[in-house]
Amino acid sequence: MRRIAPLGLRTRLIAAFLLVAAITALSTSALTYQKARNAILTQTQDTAVSTLRDQIEQQPLQLPMEHQELQSRVSDIAKRGKPHPWNVFGEYGTLRVSSNITPTTSTLLTEALREKVAANPHGAFQRVSDRSGNPYLVVAMPAVFSHNGSRVPTGAVFYATMPLDAEQATVKAMVDAAQQGAVPGLAIALIPALLAARSVLRPVRDMRRAAQRLGRGRLDTRIEVRGADELAGLARTFNETARALEQSVTELQEAEARARRFAADVSHELRTPLAGMLAVTEVLDEDAERLDPDTAKALRLISAETGKLAVLVEDLMEISRFDARAAELNLDDVDLAETVGKTLERRHWNDGRVVTVTDLPDEVRARLDPRRFDVVLANLVGNALKHGSAPVRITVRTGPGPEGEGGRLLIEVADSGPGIAPEVLPHIFDRFFKADAARTRSSGSGLGLAITLENVRLHGGTLRAGNGPAGGAVFTLDMPLEARA
Repeated sequence: MRRIAPLGLRTRLIAAFLLVAAITALSTSALTYQKARNAILTQTQDTAVSTLRDQIEQQPLQLPMEHQELQSRVSDIAKRGKPHPWNVFGEYGTLRVSSNITPTTSTLLTEALREKVAANPHGAFQRVSDRSGNPYLVVAMPAVFSHNGSRVPTGAVFYATMPLDAEQATVKAMVDAAQQGAVPGLAIALIPALLAARSVLRPVRDMRRAAQRLGRGRLDTRIEVRGADELAGLARTFNETARALEQSVTELQEAEARARRFAADVSHELRTPLAGMLAVTEVLDEDAERLDPDTAKALRLISAETGKLAVLVEDLMEISRFDARAAELNLDDVDLAETVGKTLERRHWNDGRVVTVTDLPDEVRARLDPRRFDVVLANLVGNALKHGSAPVRITVRTGPGPEGEGGRLLIEVADSGPGIAPEVLPHIFDRFFKADAARTRSSGSGLGLAITLENVRLHGGTLRAGNGPAGGAVFTLDMPLEARA
């Protein structure tokens, strides 16, 4: 099932604003409609009740009443109907008359209304609908006479039926006006909604851009604080966080710079005494056979450790050049097959048993730094032999580069060992990283793969580490055939 993308904050703010405006408009319209409707109907029924009462009280009645007299009173009352023309019905005992010739009774007169008027000498009214659904007001008023301060019914009851079509039309016109005004009202409400959304989202957008700049390393980024609301408080918090982060990063960078300078200075100062020590150990190594066994063993140990120290110092000097961005490429046009062969020959890996080379193309020229390429390939093969298992397979291929660029050099160095543990892979190029924490000493400096990666990057290439499908570690080198200094 495809997931619907969530709406943006701007859209949700405008929608919420319009929803509130619509609910407010509908609530106001409904309340206004209810109040206006009740007021219109109340005024109409009060006028009708008052008028009918006055008309009946003004009619002289002779009791007992005959049919002709009852008809005369009904017709006379019907002529004075307010606020709309009436149909008047009269009942006296068994007599039934109407202001119309026919009928003398009406379906609008209900038994409930008759019971109410019989119990109330002041009259009663009821709003009903005819069979067609048209609304009517029916007012029932008994004819009474006063006796000792009391209203005594005469037995005659007059009913006035009045259509409420005009009132219904008025109410409908109010509803239509409210409906017609809702759409323009919402359209007008859209303008303040856009303005409100803009005023709310402006600091949010500023904060997003500031966070992006902060993520790109511009730690001096700050947000202008406007007002004293929650967004202003958030902006202050952002500025305080960015200020603290800038201070922490600055301190870390200064500490790292001091550490790098220290390593570079120490390495530089150690080179001269180490050169003398190496020269002396070489001379002593030649005379070791003429010394007693214990002295010869100690001498060889000193010679070996001095050699390791010399390698570590050279590696530290090399890595410090990369840190200082002082490393340079000395490019030269070389034959690729010849360059790979020389690297293996110098280390005596060219016998075809320990290291095998496949797919090595002939007559392919590459523009690279021969010394640094030699270090890269030697470190990869040496690492495979030291931490993996022979035979080591080197696969050399060339391929086309991206559009508008030259060809690419692709080299894979795979060993036959157990491979690289998953938890080790993310740190394989870290400086001084050891896969086995218990192995505190080794013949290497712990900087070989880090230096290899820096040399590859200097050529504009990439270096990846992984495991082959059949086991064993695989290092994949991808760099341009024509590097640029």
